[in-house]
Amino acid sequence: MDLQRFVAGLFAFAVVAAGAGSSVAAALPAAGPASPSTVSTPAGHDVTLRLGQEAAVQGKDLTVRYLRVVADSRCRPGMQCFWQGEATLAFLLKEPGRGESTTAELHSGPRTGPRATSFAASRVELVSVSEDGGEATVRIS
Repeated sequence: MDLQRFVAGLFAFAVVAAGAGSSVAAALPAAGPASPSTVSTPAGHDVTLRLGQEAAVQGKDLTVRYLRVVADSRCRPGMQCFWQGEATLAFLLKEPGRGESTTAELHSGPRTGPRATSFAASRVELVSVSEDGGEATVRIS
């Protein structure tokens, strides 16, 4: 095989591998259930949320709801990838007592955006994401 064919094949493989990762986000639901379940969590601890589920932080006027997978370019099990990739997840942060809210996109890796954000005198950090994106673990402090 000559060098030109090898480079062309390598490029084609990279394009297919990159496309395979991004197609997973499109297959996931855009939002969670109509009425999300709420879990109570103490500040400073990790909590795992399913899509649509929210965490109410004990002792704080704060809830964090896992809304959706925005993008997911992580390498799938059994595949060979040139880089690990990362997931971008959307969360709804609410301060119910004041009626304030915002949406934050957090990233599982450092390449394209922040892993953490601040809201209502609290820090919300994305700790991990399940392989299928159905669960996200966050630390709220």
